[in-house]
Amino acid sequence: MKININDIGGALVKEDDRYVVKDNKDLKNLVVSSTDLNPGKQTTGHSHAGQEEVYIFVQGKGRMLLGSQKGDDLSIEDEFPVKEGDVVLIEDGKFHRVVNDSEDKLYFVCVFDGNRTHQ
Repeated sequence: MKININDIGGALVKEDDRYVVKDNKDLKNLVVSSTDLNPGKQTTGHSHAGQEEVYIFVQGKGRMLLGSQKGDDLSIEDEFPVKEGDVVLIEDGKFHRVVNDSEDKLYFVCVFDGNRTHQ
């Protein structure tokens, strides 16, 4: 099946002043999720035990934060700019957050195994 990266289809799973998140669950084992992150906003940031993710940045620019989290203790180990065309591989259990520090929307698609299991 073919989908368009600018509109992956699927169901609306989150919408607030920060972003719009949609999940396409047409496959058995993988979820394709899109996030339209508003200017000056950031994702909540989370990790997934037992899950890897791939983030594909389609439009806009911002920053990616990677680290570790144990309970309320958060340690950012890597922070770098992201822009259209960048792909970020997120290791199993790695904390991740996307920050849109620009004046334009930041749109990205992520692919992950199975259901959402945020920690």
